[in-house]
Amino acid sequence: MSKQLHETILYPDLSFPYIMYTHTLHTSIPEGRGFSDLHWHEELQITLVTKGKLIIQVNGINHELETGQAILINKGILHVTTQLTHDGQYVSFNFPEKLLAFHTDSAMEKNYVLPYTNSSLVSLVIKGDAEWEKEVLDMLWEMRKKFNMKKSWGWEYEISIKTVQLWFALISNISLSPEEASKNTKRQQERLQLMLSFIHQNYSRPVTLQEIADVAHLSVSECTRCFKKTVHTTPYEYLIKYRIKKSSELLISTDDTITEIAHKVGFNHVNHFIQSFKKYQERTPKDFRKYRAEVDIII
Repeated sequence: MSKQLHETILYPDLSFPYIMYTHTLHTSIPEGRGFSDLHWHEELQITLVTKGKLIIQVNGINHELETGQAILINKGILHVTTQLTHDGQYVSFNFPEKLLAFHTDSAMEKNYVLPYTNSSLVSLVIKGDAEWEKEVLDMLWEMRKKFNMKKSWGWEYEISIKTVQLWFALISNISLSPEEASKNTKRQQERLQLMLSFIHQNYSRPVTLQEIADVAHLSVSECTRCFKKTVHTTPYEYLIKYRIKKSSELLISTDDTITEIAHKVGFNHVNHFIQSFKKYQERTPKDFRKYRAEVDIII
């Protein structure tokens, strides 16, 4: 399948493909996807809640995490942070599976990496109930501290070693589901990713439900079922929400008029845009632009 619209992570240093994002409701450091955007990527991700509470949706299932709890998300899995307390903060560590393999075709890759990353494993919540979970959470706090410090000689080794130790602790304490269940889940996810990619590519023009379904070779009814099961909304509602998200970015980053932005994100009528925007953002586009300008000044 085509995955040209999965998230491509921009590593600060391509010779060390590892990044830690720090997210709040309004900021992402370094600048990244940010809050409340359904996405997937080819890297593994471990998210640690450092303040407040969050709800993260992974493959359609909501996980509520409190301060000090974490979740591992496998590569290629759809996920989105749907709620975060107003003063909440979390960090996400993203890295490719090859970091754990040492080198291609290694015993580590064959025995301890690919059997898990290519399996039915979707995610793993780490709450700190068991002793090994506490050890993993301690490692994550240490890694966060290391990323936030001035980079000293050998820091890449320290992060890599800690990550491999963490991975080994995880795979030593989990069991995998039957392979057949994995194939069905993967097929469903790939179909949904195709449809999401189509929406992300074509939101700025008129899009029909039939077009979305055709991309994944599904009937319209099956397409709708697929969305409702995993994204908890209809394809049309997702399209509107995505257009509102893109319009929000334009309201913040450009001086375009409301009418210009409405047309750029696929709304033929400005009144429909304003009504839809107010429904999802609880403000008119004009008030949202003013509010965000004031928030940015305060920050």
